[in-house]
Amino acid sequence: MHQQKRQPELVEGNLPVFVFPTELIFYADDQSTHKQVLTLYNPYEFALKFKVLCTTPNKYVVVDAAGAVKPQCCVDIVIRHRDVRSCHYGVIDKFRLQVSEQSQRKALGRKEVVATLLPSAKEQQKEEEEKRIKEHFTESLFFEQSFQPGLITMAILRT
Repeated sequence: MHQQKRQPELVEGNLPVFVFPTELIFYADDQSTHKQVLTLYNPYEFALKFKVLCTTPNKYVVVDAAGAVKPQCCVDIVIRHRDVRSCHYGVIDKFRLQVSEQSQRKALGRKEVVATLLPSAKEQQKEEEEKRIKEHFTESLFFEQSFQPGLITMAILRT
């Protein structure tokens, strides 16, 4: 009996999509962050075509918003923030990467990437450092152990 090797049927929307990073943070005061790169990976044995959609396309320029990825390759997608105004600080926008098989129209999978514009990288770092220090100095229990043959004593110190 001769068995024919078939590619499994791919269900619409269920194919895992591999993209990095999964979050983009743009800083208004740092122009070097206004252009960022998403990398779309294709670990599969077949070519994929992709399309990049956005919830607010007027705020971004996506270079090569549609294209193809060869099997077991990757492509870089450049995203530029073009509307760096204070009214957009903290607003979460989304990009959706849809992939399909090269010869098909239906989307096999998709992945969303969030994008946020923050006022300052320095401000963000300062807030993260303050949070780390605060967590470091929250109340903790410390135990002092002293060992004497046949006797174990334990003192509890509170900060």
